[in-house]
Amino acid sequence: METITIKDIAKMCGVGVSTVSRAINDHPDINQETKNIVMQVIKENNYIPNNSARNLKRSDSRTIAVLIKGISNPFFSSMIKIFENEIQRKKYSFVLHRVEEQEDEIDVAVELVKEKRLRGIVFLGGHFTHTAEKLEQVKVPFVLSTIGVKENNLINKGFACVAVDDFKESYKMVDYLCKNGHKKIAIISSSISDESIGKRRLEGYKKALEDNHIFYNMNLVRTMREDIETYTMKNGYEVTKDLLESNEEFTAIYAISDSLAIGACRAIMEAGKNVPNDYSVAGFDGLEIGLFYNPSLTTIRQPVEEMAFETIKMLFDLINKKTTPDSKIFPAKLVIAESTRKI
Repeated sequence: METITIKDIAKMCGVGVSTVSRAINDHPDINQETKNIVMQVIKENNYIPNNSARNLKRSDSRTIAVLIKGISNPFFSSMIKIFENEIQRKKYSFVLHRVEEQEDEIDVAVELVKEKRLRGIVFLGGHFTHTAEKLEQVKVPFVLSTIGVKENNLINKGFACVAVDDFKESYKMVDYLCKNGHKKIAIISSSISDESIGKRRLEGYKKALEDNHIFYNMNLVRTMREDIETYTMKNGYEVTKDLLESNEEFTAIYAISDSLAIGACRAIMEAGKNVPNDYSVAGFDGLEIGLFYNPSLTTIRQPVEEMAFETIKMLFDLINKKTTPDSKIFPAKLVIAESTRKI
């Protein structure tokens, strides 16, 4: 489908381009009836006015957008700070755009590219299930950061990715719990529809149980509540409350993010139980708050700063055509703290 231009809108309305421009910019020198007609045609044709119209004579803009799904997840805070500093250091403008859970981030990106004349995009977080064909709709360089992708899917098709191996690192945590005597390990995971990070971490959990000859009990697989913002302490708290009230036996909870794990700890303590004496709790991410929580949180620490710097380096290398799209998988570290124990 061809892109609708301001000339097309003018032709449809039977007016000049300058009239359409005045309508878009709410200029007083335009008849209200004409303005209403123009704006209706714009709406019907999904025309997106270029907010950089005053700079159209420039061959390119200098704006980078970070599209984030899961903005409530504190894991992203330090990454966004680094993104902003590095982008501005390179004399580019920084735009942070929140993508709602139900929105398609590729559709959002395509619109933003047209509206803000972006030079590049970082996709941060979210359930990334798009095909290579879908991603090709984005006509500027981009990097998928901290987004789990299937090994033989996007990574091997020439798309730039920065992440940890979610399967491997999840396996590492659950194997640690198994080796410490836990045979009934609950997991707080993402929705069944999640084909990215949540699925990879769940698969790591399953494989660790299998390799330790432990029965996979589906009743111990708990997904985040859909009516509560994902990857939050409140979600972990509510899911754990439901688990405790179900009377399903378990000795440990592995949550696929530290925020969920901290919420789980709170629910356990409110139930009159103790972490780790009654239940061990483990997380994933390596949030700073986990160090200062009581008990301090056993977790998988992702190298956040290194991943953030690599994301921006990779993006600007693509923008400046210094490299072809590639992937970089960082190792994470198992950090053993006070929230887990041997039984």
